[in-house]
Amino acid sequence: MHQQPMRSCDRCGGQLSSYNTDTLCFACARSRVLEQHTPIVPDYVWSDPDVHTALAAWDFGQASRLIRLRGSLRQGDMAQLTGLSQAFLSMLEAGSRRLTNIDKIVEFLTGLGVPTELVPLPVPQARANVPQPISDPFAGDADPTLPWTAARMVAALDSAVGGSTMDRRQFLTASGIALTAFVNQWDIAEAEPLRRAAGGSRLSRSLLDGLQRTTDSLRSMDASDGSGTLTALGDKHLRFLTHLVEHTSYDETTGRQLAAVIADTATQTGWFVFDSGQRDRTLGYLYAGLRAAKASGDARLGAGALSYIAIHGYSTGAPHHAVTAAHRAREKVKKLGTPALEAMLLTRQARGHAKLGERQAALAALGRAAELCAKGRSERDPQWLYWINEGEIHGQAGSCYLDLGDPGNAVSSFTKARQALNPTDHRTKALFLSRAATAHIDQGDLEAGCAAAHEALDLAEQLESARLNDHVQVMLRRLQPVIHTPYAQEVLERAATVTGAGGRN
Repeated sequence: MHQQPMRSCDRCGGQLSSYNTDTLCFACARSRVLEQHTPIVPDYVWSDPDVHTALAAWDFGQASRLIRLRGSLRQGDMAQLTGLSQAFLSMLEAGSRRLTNIDKIVEFLTGLGVPTELVPLPVPQARANVPQPISDPFAGDADPTLPWTAARMVAALDSAVGGSTMDRRQFLTASGIALTAFVNQWDIAEAEPLRRAAGGSRLSRSLLDGLQRTTDSLRSMDASDGSGTLTALGDKHLRFLTHLVEHTSYDETTGRQLAAVIADTATQTGWFVFDSGQRDRTLGYLYAGLRAAKASGDARLGAGALSYIAIHGYSTGAPHHAVTAAHRAREKVKKLGTPALEAMLLTRQARGHAKLGERQAALAALGRAAELCAKGRSERDPQWLYWINEGEIHGQAGSCYLDLGDPGNAVSSFTKARQALNPTDHRTKALFLSRAATAHIDQGDLEAGCAAAHEALDLAEQLESARLNDHVQVMLRRLQPVIHTPYAQEVLERAATVTGAGGRN
């Protein structure tokens, strides 16, 4: 076999991996990322009354000009942030072009980080001359516009855990109106204080601490072993927590702690459900998690639920939902001093942009995420976000590049992710390996692709994750055009024993 010539890093001279398509080694590439400037609109711009007026009038040309001037930005910076071309932005500001496409408006607003209260999200209006059927997108306690009380929180949990009794109209996955309604209400609704002053035994803080440790243990099991049977355990845990809401006595402070445990558990169980392939049931848990997060008074928990809603969106053909959910969550937590949480939300937003083909918006979000991750965790970052690190950022960047049709940069990012990931996070490693294999194959490097595929299958044999299995199937389909080669045949034959009939995944 022909030996590839050894390559060296352009900056430090160190030897480069044969899988590294960049001209810099990992350490130098990381330094380059940190040195690059990612334009950001300063917060003081959003307090300018002229900017308010332009946005309220949906005069995006005037808004673009004012934001650029007030924020000391170039049109090239604005193009990088919004994904719109510099030429289009120039004509927009001159008044010769208008921004009317709703998808591009959302891209413009989210790319600049416009606070959501300055430009309400649009709801399509029915034409007056066309009779419209009466719609009932929500049923019963699932309606987000109803008061956010403890009783409705419990009802939402019961609907989620019950699963088969859920009216699917309650959780529309195809309508942006449903998502927007839940996100808006989580942001602005007043929640009823969670307290029960009479009846039942007194709920202790030590019991709640123990219940939180149970949720933390389930989360750790999920990262190392896959979702498997964890949905059933999560459901049982939620039923007991719901029992405590209704049958124990507690003051408001303890009630908030109880709601926080419920929010974390509902969100985590929703993730188990999603990872096990039951996507139609997932949103029920996550919307219940939003209600509990509101009752807890902890915006970070609501942001966590919205991050999984974003994953659900870009994984089920609704990437706009991912952008909306992640952006709204970022708006809510940006003043809390939580760089790791903001970095995670930015990767979710980037994935949505990438699925939409919005390369510049995706790369801008990833650049901000890398900068925030480099700051390190703060004391305000939630403990349940322990898995956010440099490897996760690189892996999500690789996934974005793959969605954008750029396998070369995808391979480079996945290589960096592998070097920096937590070694105990087996499922994430397997997911990134399967995507890396896909990227290698798309790039034409069959040998490297099959090597990564074997490593992904090594882990797939140990894990129970329907989502991982889906990614493995995508990887295997990439081998069909070269099925006659020994490399491909070996992978496909082995995969048949891992994911074939009766396979664990």
